[in-house]
Amino acid sequence: MSKIHLVHLYPVEMNIYGDTGNRLVMAQRLAWRGYQPVIHLVGVGEKLPPQVDFILGGGGQDSGQALVTADLAKKAAQLKSLAADGVPMLMICGLYQLFGHYFLTKEGDKLPGIGLFDLITRGSDTRLIGNITIRTAFGEVVGYENHSGLTELAAGQAAFGQAARGQGNNGQDRTEGATFNNVIGSYLHGPILAKNPALADELIARVLQHASGARPALKPLDDALELAASERAKRRRGANDEGDDDAAQQGEHGERCAARQPVEYRVGQPESPQHGCPRGRDRHRRACAFQCNFTHVPFPRSHKPPQE
Repeated sequence: MSKIHLVHLYPVEMNIYGDTGNRLVMAQRLAWRGYQPVIHLVGVGEKLPPQVDFILGGGGQDSGQALVTADLAKKAAQLKSLAADGVPMLMICGLYQLFGHYFLTKEGDKLPGIGLFDLITRGSDTRLIGNITIRTAFGEVVGYENHSGLTELAAGQAAFGQAARGQGNNGQDRTEGATFNNVIGSYLHGPILAKNPALADELIARVLQHASGARPALKPLDDALELAASERAKRRRGANDEGDDDAAQQGEHGERCAARQPVEYRVGQPESPQHGCPRGRDRHRRACAFQCNFTHVPFPRSHKPPQE
């Protein structure tokens, strides 16, 4: 069984949006095909392993970015060498920004990046948030964006895709993400690979090709669940889109949630509403966290979870 070495960069400092799911997806899809994924968690002050087949990184707050910038600078030469050699990488949100030249926070602090991507990011008071669909060389890709950093690509810097729905890098030029060799940077959470199995398999094919020198024919997997999640995400527009069914409920949703109405969980009905929210339990968690701006407590401690 061939070992494939997966590196998760700053899994503690840069992991507040569930991007660890991308690591789980890559590892499981490799295992299903008979490969042995070897996971390396590399934090601040820790070295990259001798063997690197794939590197991924996630999103974080400005404070998380500030914690890793000095360490990232120490790793910059090795990361850029690996990228130039064709090692596939996936950088999401905060680390995507730091793979550019710099991130200028809205407070005026300049966080240096490693310059792998020819781009800069500026913090703003505008938050780009909601479901997003982009057109890429790998087909349509769906995810969830949630960022106040506005990213500008330099002339000649290739984008990962074009936003067909949603805001993208800056809400103006419709670009989303950036690419260099086999490195992809993107704002898409979700996590992105869980909702886009074709993209996950493209990355796996590139990983295996780089490791062995030959692009393999991957064994097909049953992606019915993943594709269903992708199609559902495509139908759900982001809060910034016109004609969004979810956004149309925003007023009622906000008023009823703000009231903190104590609605009991119903045994055996995990989708029953919580404290008056017109959405189901899981959708309520996501919607309130991302679209109500944390104006209330999503799950009061007095609530009991549904029984099995």
